[in-house]
Amino acid sequence: MKYVGIHTQQVRNNMKSILLLILFPCILLAMVYAFLAFMNMQEVPDGYQSSHLVFDAEQTAEAFVMALPWVVGIVGIWFMFSYFTNASMVRQATGARPLERRENPRVYNIVENLTMTCGMPMPKINVIDDPQLNAFASGIDEKSYTVTVTTGICNRLNDEELAGVIGHELTHIRNRDTRLLIVSIIFVGIMSTVLSLAVRLLWNTFIYGGGNRRVSRDGKNGNGAAVIAVILVAIVLAAVGYFFTLLTRFAISRKREYMADAGGAELCGNPLALASALRKISNDPGLGHVDREDVAQLFIVKPIAFKSEFTNMMSRLFSTHPSTESRIAYLEQF
Repeated sequence: MKYVGIHTQQVRNNMKSILLLILFPCILLAMVYAFLAFMNMQEVPDGYQSSHLVFDAEQTAEAFVMALPWVVGIVGIWFMFSYFTNASMVRQATGARPLERRENPRVYNIVENLTMTCGMPMPKINVIDDPQLNAFASGIDEKSYTVTVTTGICNRLNDEELAGVIGHELTHIRNRDTRLLIVSIIFVGIMSTVLSLAVRLLWNTFIYGGGNRRVSRDGKNGNGAAVIAVILVAIVLAAVGYFFTLLTRFAISRKREYMADAGGAELCGNPLALASALRKISNDPGLGHVDREDVAQLFIVKPIAFKSEFTNMMSRLFSTHPSTESRIAYLEQF
């Protein structure tokens, strides 16, 4: 693989973060415009007892301009709140807690030695009480950068293997990978919430609003049917928006994992130790209790709970991680 320096990778990830910040609002506003276009379709007669729908561009544009400040304001506040509370969000999703030095001085010594080697500030250290193996880095700045490990990975890896894993996570922080991933998690989470709310609204309409779905004397559907049609359109648009938001994960190159592996191998001074650690982790990856796949993309190895025939097929399309086997083979070539 072509060599890329730390500074170059930082610049690339910063540019990708900006791209996501621009692309997501464009996707969201396109959804809003399409929904308003549907709502402003006009029924125009075109002959005896027949009519067709016509798109009213002027009325749609007027409605879009009126809705724009509300959409931008609500989503902007939502994003900023999620962005600056990302640390608590990740802790809540994974069940992580701060690791005290007196609880595990071994881990603290390894992190301190590696940070001094590469000249970076000491990140926070969290631990997850899970006998299985996994680790990840998170955070958007020096105040929130965190390396999280499971109790299982601490107990079942030797010092060199654990140093390789921690070096991998520290490289993610140095490359600004964590900031890029947090932006991606927030965007996917917003779109997922919009989609789930639309589906829930449709379900409640069917369950509790059935009495309103009546037919008028002229044979046309009543207000209930119209409401259901509007919600169905909202669901379709939200699903399309969610799909395109998932596609933005392609902005997160899979090469970042190879580069973090290379950085971890360089920091610990033993590529084979990191390869051995990845092999052990892939045989028993923990954090299976985490039910958010967007958060799972932070992990060094994807938990078994997310692996199925369907998700394996989808991961080839949307995964931000290369296969563990290819990463091990890459490290063994050092």
